[in-house]
Amino acid sequence: MPTAAARAARSHADKFAARRAMLARSALATLAEHGFASTGMREIAHDSTLSHGSLHYYFQDKDDLVGEAVWYFKSVCARRYDDILATATDGPELLERVANTMATTLRDEAGSHRLWYDLRVQALFGRGFGDTIVRIDDLLQTMVWSIVQRYAELTGRQPLLAPGLAYAIVDGLFENELIRYLRGDAGAPDRLRRDCQALLASAV
Repeated sequence: MPTAAARAARSHADKFAARRAMLARSALATLAEHGFASTGMREIAHDSTLSHGSLHYYFQDKDDLVGEAVWYFKSVCARRYDDILATATDGPELLERVANTMATTLRDEAGSHRLWYDLRVQALFGRGFGDTIVRIDDLLQTMVWSIVQRYAELTGRQPLLAPGLAYAIVDGLFENELIRYLRGDAGAPDRLRRDCQALLASAV
């Protein structure tokens, strides 16, 4: 049985983690709008319920906060496909629902996805986000591979691509259409929906 001191310490840790997560969610909108380089802790604090000084209590620095915000966002994105994988009854249904979900998040959350790619580039020039980038890439690769495997099961086939290659191709498609969408190409979500289905179908 945990001691009273241990329970109190765990409760404090849980509350601290919950507060960090809440602040990261709050910061995400500001970061997505203005970008990593143009957003400081003071701007983020202005959009939260804490002062600039209090924000530093929960995060070591801006990199820590940004990393937490993007990890939260991408974790939510990855979990959106869990129900599709569990309930799709055949291959075409699976691909249609996956592609619709990807097209929707491209359209509705373009700024937050842009922030993710911004951080991935930043990691090439420094070590501040390296661990976070690896964690998110691993999470997304697992997500894509789960979709490929489930489609293979539903169609009675075998995957033709390795997990890393499948992720790289899907990610490249998504990033390319995101760039086009951010430049004003309103047809990007529909192209992503169409090409995502074709790409995933060709993976098995």
